Amino acid sequence: MRLREAARAIAAAALGPGTRARLSGGRAPMAKSKFEYVRDFEADDTCLPNCWVVTRLDGRNFHRFAEQHGFSKPNDDRALHLMTKCAQTVMQELEDIVMAYGQSDEYSFVFKKKSNWFKRRASKFMTHVVSQFASSYVFYWKDYFKDQPLLYPPGFDGRVVLYPSNQNLKDYLSWRQADCHVNNLYNTVFWMLVQRSGLTPVQAQDRLKGTLAGDKNEILFSEFNINYNNEPLMYRKGTVLIWQKVNEVTTKRIKLPKESEEKEVEVARTRTKAVPLHCDIIGDQFWEEYPEILADS
Repeated sequence: MRLREAARAIAAAALGPGTRARLSGGRAPMAKSKFEYVRDFEADDTCLPNCWVVTRLDGRNFHRFAEQHGFSKPNDDRALHLMTKCAQTVMQELEDIVMAYGQSDEYSFVFKKKSNWFKRRASKFMTHVVSQFASSYVFYWKDYFKDQPLLYPPGFDGRVVLYPSNQNLKDYLSWRQADCHVNNLYNTVFWMLVQRSGLTPVQAQDRLKGTLAGDKNEILFSEFNINYNNEPLMYRKGTVLIWQKVNEVTTKRIKLPKESEEKEVEVARTRTKAVPLHCDIIGDQFWEEYPEILADS
Protein backbone atom coordinates (compact mmCIF):
# COMPACT_ATOMS: atom_id res chain seq x y z
CA MET A 1 0.00 0.00 0.00
CA ARG A 2 2.79 2.40 0.86
CA LEU A 3 4.40 1.87 -2.57
CA ARG A 4 1.09 2.55 -4.31
CA GLU A 5 0.49 5.71 -2.29
CA ALA A 6 4.02 6.89 -3.04
CA ALA A 7 3.50 6.34 -6.76
CA ARG A 8 0.28 8.36 -6.64
CA ALA A 9 2.03 11.17 -4.81
CA ILE A 10 4.80 11.31 -7.43
CA ALA A 11 2.25 11.38 -10.24
CA ALA A 12 0.27 14.10 -8.51
CA ALA A 13 3.41 16.18 -8.03
CA ALA A 14 3.99 16.14 -11.79
CA LEU A 15 0.66 17.84 -12.46
CA GLY A 16 0.43 21.59 -12.72
CA PRO A 17 -1.64 23.70 -10.34
CA GLY A 18 -5.37 23.21 -10.71
CA THR A 19 -4.99 20.13 -12.92
CA ARG A 20 -4.62 17.34 -10.33
CA ALA A 21 -5.96 14.07 -11.66
CA ARG A 22 -8.38 12.02 -9.59
CA LEU A 23 -5.92 9.35 -8.47
CA SER A 24 -8.22 7.70 -5.96
CA GLY A 25 -10.36 5.09 -7.69
CA GLY A 26 -11.72 5.05 -11.25
CA ARG A 27 -9.90 6.13 -14.39
CA ALA A 28 -8.11 9.45 -14.21
CA PRO A 29 -9.19 12.00 -16.81
CA MET A 30 -6.74 13.47 -19.31
CA ALA A 31 -4.84 16.19 -17.50
CA LYS A 32 -2.24 18.74 -18.43
CA SER A 33 1.14 18.35 -16.80
CA LYS A 34 4.04 20.68 -16.28
CA PHE A 35 5.88 18.81 -19.04
CA GLU A 36 3.40 19.77 -21.74
CA TYR A 37 5.36 22.91 -22.59
CA VAL A 38 7.61 20.77 -24.81
CA ARG A 39 4.85 20.78 -27.42
CA ASP A 40 5.80 24.40 -28.14
CA PHE A 41 8.99 23.12 -29.78
CA GLU A 42 7.00 21.43 -32.56
CA ALA A 43 7.21 23.37 -35.83
CA ASP A 44 4.06 24.40 -37.65
CA ASP A 45 4.24 22.48 -40.93
CA THR A 46 0.72 23.14 -42.19
CA CYS A 47 0.63 23.19 -45.98
CA LEU A 48 -0.74 26.31 -47.64
CA PRO A 49 -4.44 26.03 -48.54
CA ASN A 50 -5.70 25.64 -52.10
CA CYS A 51 -2.46 24.07 -53.34
CA TRP A 52 -1.78 20.66 -54.82
CA VAL A 53 0.18 18.61 -52.29
CA VAL A 54 2.69 16.27 -53.92
CA THR A 55 4.51 13.68 -51.85
CA ARG A 56 7.42 12.07 -53.70
CA LEU A 57 9.41 9.14 -52.37
CA ASP A 58 12.67 7.70 -53.67
CA GLY A 59 14.55 4.52 -52.90
CA ARG A 60 17.57 5.04 -50.65
CA ASN A 61 20.80 3.49 -51.99
CA PHE A 62 18.75 1.53 -54.51
CA HIS A 63 21.69 0.99 -56.87
CA ARG A 64 23.27 -1.17 -54.19
CA PHE A 65 19.92 -2.74 -53.30
CA ALA A 66 19.28 -3.66 -56.97
CA GLU A 67 22.74 -5.21 -57.36
CA GLN A 68 22.50 -7.31 -54.23
CA HIS A 69 19.05 -8.59 -55.18
CA GLY A 70 19.91 -9.44 -58.76
CA PHE A 71 17.74 -6.91 -60.60
CA SER A 72 17.77 -7.31 -64.38
CA LYS A 73 19.36 -4.44 -66.34
CA PRO A 74 18.35 -1.99 -67.70
CA ASN A 75 14.81 -2.69 -66.43
CA ASP A 76 13.43 -5.35 -64.11
CA ASP A 77 9.71 -5.98 -64.64
CA ARG A 78 9.41 -7.58 -61.20
CA ALA A 79 10.76 -4.49 -59.47
CA LEU A 80 8.62 -2.08 -61.52
CA HIS A 81 5.43 -4.06 -60.92
CA LEU A 82 6.23 -4.30 -57.20
CA MET A 83 6.65 -0.52 -57.02
CA THR A 84 3.26 -0.07 -58.71
CA LYS A 85 1.61 -2.55 -56.33
CA CYS A 86 2.95 -0.59 -53.38
CA ALA A 87 1.70 2.67 -54.88
CA GLN A 88 -1.75 1.15 -55.41
CA THR A 89 -1.77 0.10 -51.76
CA VAL A 90 -0.91 3.65 -50.69
CA MET A 91 -3.77 5.04 -52.77
CA GLN A 92 -6.23 2.50 -51.40
CA GLU A 93 -5.23 3.07 -47.77
CA LEU A 94 -4.77 6.85 -47.66
CA GLU A 95 -7.39 9.46 -48.40
CA ASP A 96 -7.52 12.23 -50.98
CA ILE A 97 -4.89 10.99 -53.45
CA VAL A 98 -6.18 11.78 -56.95
CA MET A 99 -3.34 10.23 -58.97
CA ALA A 100 0.23 8.96 -58.78
CA TYR A 101 3.17 8.74 -61.17
CA GLY A 102 6.13 6.39 -60.87
CA GLN A 103 9.33 5.41 -62.62
CA SER A 104 12.38 3.43 -61.57
CA ASP A 105 12.60 3.64 -57.74
CA GLU A 106 10.41 6.71 -57.23
CA TYR A 107 6.70 7.50 -56.98
CA SER A 108 4.84 10.81 -56.70
CA PHE A 109 1.41 11.02 -55.04
CA VAL A 110 -0.88 13.97 -55.76
CA PHE A 111 -3.32 14.96 -53.04
CA LYS A 112 -6.38 17.08 -53.71
CA LYS A 113 -6.01 20.83 -53.66
CA LYS A 114 -8.73 21.12 -51.05
CA SER A 115 -7.64 18.13 -48.98
CA ASN A 116 -7.76 18.70 -45.23
CA TRP A 117 -6.30 15.30 -44.48
CA PHE A 118 -4.52 15.44 -41.09
CA LYS A 119 -5.11 19.20 -41.15
CA ARG A 120 -2.72 19.45 -44.13
CA ARG A 121 0.38 18.77 -42.01
CA ALA A 122 3.33 18.10 -44.31
CA SER A 123 4.92 15.66 -41.86
CA LYS A 124 1.76 13.55 -41.87
CA PHE A 125 1.59 13.48 -45.68
CA MET A 126 5.22 12.39 -45.93
CA THR A 127 5.42 9.87 -43.09
CA HIS A 128 2.15 8.12 -43.89
CA VAL A 129 2.99 7.75 -47.58
CA VAL A 130 6.56 6.57 -47.02
CA SER A 131 5.76 4.16 -44.19
CA GLN A 132 2.80 2.62 -46.02
CA PHE A 133 4.88 2.24 -49.19
CA ALA A 134 7.91 0.75 -47.45
CA SER A 135 5.91 -1.77 -45.44
CA SER A 136 4.01 -2.77 -48.59
CA TYR A 137 7.33 -3.28 -50.42
CA VAL A 138 8.43 -5.82 -47.81
CA PHE A 139 4.97 -7.42 -47.55
CA TYR A 140 4.52 -8.00 -51.30
CA TRP A 141 8.16 -8.77 -52.12
CA LYS A 142 7.63 -12.54 -52.23
CA ASP A 143 4.78 -12.15 -54.73
CA TYR A 144 7.13 -10.67 -57.33
CA PHE A 145 10.57 -12.05 -56.39
CA LYS A 146 9.59 -15.65 -55.73
CA ASP A 147 13.12 -17.13 -55.93
CA GLN A 148 14.97 -14.15 -54.49
CA PRO A 149 14.84 -13.72 -50.70
CA LEU A 150 14.81 -10.20 -49.31
CA LEU A 151 18.31 -9.81 -47.89
CA TYR A 152 17.69 -6.63 -45.90
CA PRO A 153 14.94 -4.01 -45.49
CA PRO A 154 14.75 -1.37 -48.25
CA GLY A 155 14.78 2.29 -47.36
CA PHE A 156 12.82 5.21 -48.85
CA ASP A 157 13.01 8.94 -48.29
CA GLY A 158 10.26 11.44 -48.99
CA ARG A 159 9.52 15.10 -49.53
CA VAL A 160 6.43 17.28 -49.77
CA VAL A 161 6.12 20.04 -52.38
CA LEU A 162 3.19 22.40 -52.99
CA TYR A 163 2.03 23.52 -56.45
CA PRO A 164 -0.49 26.37 -56.50
CA SER A 165 -1.82 26.04 -60.05
CA ASN A 166 -2.96 23.26 -62.36
CA GLN A 167 -0.23 24.19 -64.81
CA ASN A 168 2.41 23.94 -62.08
CA LEU A 169 1.23 20.42 -61.28
CA LYS A 170 1.17 19.37 -64.93
CA ASP A 171 4.67 20.78 -65.42
CA TYR A 172 5.91 18.85 -62.38
CA LEU A 173 4.52 15.57 -63.72
CA SER A 174 5.91 16.38 -67.19
CA TRP A 175 9.32 16.93 -65.58
CA ARG A 176 9.22 13.51 -63.94
CA GLN A 177 8.16 11.79 -67.17
CA ALA A 178 10.85 13.60 -69.14
CA ASP A 179 13.34 12.41 -66.52
CA CYS A 180 12.07 8.87 -67.04
CA HIS A 181 12.72 9.11 -70.78
CA VAL A 182 16.21 10.59 -70.43
CA ASN A 183 17.33 8.05 -67.83
CA ASN A 184 15.84 5.05 -69.59
CA LEU A 185 17.36 5.95 -72.96
CA TYR A 186 20.78 6.30 -71.36
CA ASN A 187 20.47 3.08 -69.34
CA THR A 188 19.23 1.12 -72.36
CA VAL A 189 22.26 2.11 -74.46
CA PHE A 190 24.67 1.77 -71.52
CA TRP A 191 23.66 -1.79 -70.69
CA MET A 192 23.61 -2.86 -74.33
CA LEU A 193 27.23 -1.71 -74.62
CA VAL A 194 28.12 -3.64 -71.46
CA GLN A 195 26.09 -6.79 -72.03
CA ARG A 196 26.40 -7.22 -75.80
CA SER A 197 29.51 -5.31 -76.81
CA GLY A 198 31.60 -6.43 -73.86
CA LEU A 199 32.57 -2.95 -72.69
CA THR A 200 33.31 -2.35 -69.06
CA PRO A 201 30.99 0.09 -67.24
CA VAL A 202 33.75 2.74 -67.35
CA GLN A 203 34.29 2.22 -71.09
CA ALA A 204 30.53 2.41 -71.77
CA GLN A 205 30.32 5.62 -69.75
CA ASP A 206 33.19 7.14 -71.73
CA ARG A 207 31.54 6.07 -75.01
CA LEU A 208 28.32 7.89 -74.10
CA LYS A 209 29.93 11.01 -72.68
CA GLY A 210 28.69 14.08 -74.55
CA THR A 211 26.19 12.17 -76.73
CA LEU A 212 22.72 13.53 -77.46
CA ALA A 213 19.45 11.62 -77.68
CA GLY A 214 19.86 11.20 -81.44
CA ASP A 215 23.32 9.73 -80.96
CA LYS A 216 22.04 7.19 -78.46
CA ASN A 217 19.18 6.20 -80.74
CA GLU A 218 21.66 5.73 -83.59
CA ILE A 219 23.89 3.48 -81.46
CA LEU A 220 20.91 1.32 -80.49
CA PHE A 221 19.70 0.98 -84.07
CA SER A 222 22.99 0.62 -85.97
CA GLU A 223 24.82 -1.58 -83.48
CA PHE A 224 22.05 -3.57 -81.81
CA ASN A 225 19.14 -3.33 -84.28
CA ILE A 226 16.94 -1.82 -81.57
CA ASN A 227 14.35 0.85 -82.36
CA TYR A 228 13.97 2.69 -79.06
CA ASN A 229 10.41 3.70 -79.95
CA ASN A 230 9.47 0.01 -79.87
CA GLU A 231 10.66 -0.46 -76.29
CA PRO A 232 7.81 -1.12 -73.77
CA LEU A 233 5.87 2.00 -72.79
CA MET A 234 6.32 1.16 -69.12
CA TYR A 235 10.05 1.69 -69.54
CA ARG A 236 9.81 4.84 -71.68
CA LYS A 237 6.80 6.57 -70.09
CA GLY A 238 6.67 5.26 -66.55
CA THR A 239 3.40 4.39 -64.79
CA VAL A 240 0.40 6.63 -64.12
CA LEU A 241 -2.14 5.52 -61.52
CA ILE A 242 -5.65 6.95 -61.76
CA TRP A 243 -8.99 6.00 -60.22
CA GLN A 244 -11.29 4.03 -62.49
CA LYS A 245 -14.39 1.90 -62.03
CA VAL A 246 -13.60 -1.75 -62.69
CA ASN A 247 -16.03 -4.64 -63.02
CA GLU A 248 -14.94 -7.64 -60.98
CA VAL A 249 -16.34 -11.16 -60.98
CA THR A 250 -15.71 -13.31 -57.92
CA THR A 251 -16.85 -16.79 -56.94
CA LYS A 252 -18.68 -17.32 -53.68
CA ARG A 253 -20.24 -20.31 -51.99
CA ILE A 254 -23.80 -19.61 -50.90
CA LYS A 255 -26.80 -21.66 -49.92
CA LEU A 256 -29.71 -21.09 -52.27
CA PRO A 257 -33.35 -21.32 -51.15
CA LYS A 258 -34.72 -24.85 -51.17
CA GLU A 259 -31.21 -26.24 -51.63
CA SER A 260 -29.60 -28.49 -49.06
CA GLU A 261 -25.99 -27.80 -50.01
CA GLU A 262 -23.95 -24.71 -50.81
CA LYS A 263 -23.15 -23.96 -54.41
CA GLU A 264 -20.55 -21.82 -56.09
CA VAL A 265 -21.99 -18.80 -57.86
CA GLU A 266 -20.35 -15.90 -59.68
CA VAL A 267 -20.94 -12.48 -58.19
CA ALA A 268 -20.27 -9.33 -60.22
CA ARG A 269 -19.60 -5.96 -58.62
CA THR A 270 -18.13 -2.61 -59.57
CA ARG A 271 -15.21 -1.23 -57.62
CA THR A 272 -13.15 1.92 -57.89
CA LYS A 273 -9.49 0.98 -58.14
CA ALA A 274 -6.15 2.61 -58.84
CA VAL A 275 -5.51 1.47 -62.40
CA PRO A 276 -2.03 1.66 -64.01
CA LEU A 277 -1.59 3.36 -67.38
CA HIS A 278 1.55 3.69 -69.48
CA CYS A 279 0.96 6.78 -71.55
CA ASP A 280 2.15 10.29 -72.32
CA ILE A 281 1.17 12.91 -69.75
CA ILE A 282 3.22 15.79 -71.17
CA GLY A 283 0.78 16.61 -73.95
CA ASP A 284 -2.84 17.71 -73.60
CA GLN A 285 -4.52 14.44 -74.62
CA PHE A 286 -4.20 12.76 -71.22
CA TRP A 287 -5.66 15.73 -69.35
CA GLU A 288 -8.51 16.11 -71.84
CA GLU A 289 -9.34 12.43 -71.48
CA TYR A 290 -9.31 12.55 -67.65
CA PRO A 291 -10.51 16.06 -66.71
CA GLU A 292 -11.77 14.82 -63.33
CA ILE A 293 -8.19 14.73 -61.99
CA LEU A 294 -7.79 18.50 -62.07
CA ALA A 295 -11.43 19.14 -61.20
CA ASP A 296 -10.56 18.32 -57.56
CA SER A 297 -14.15 17.32 -56.78
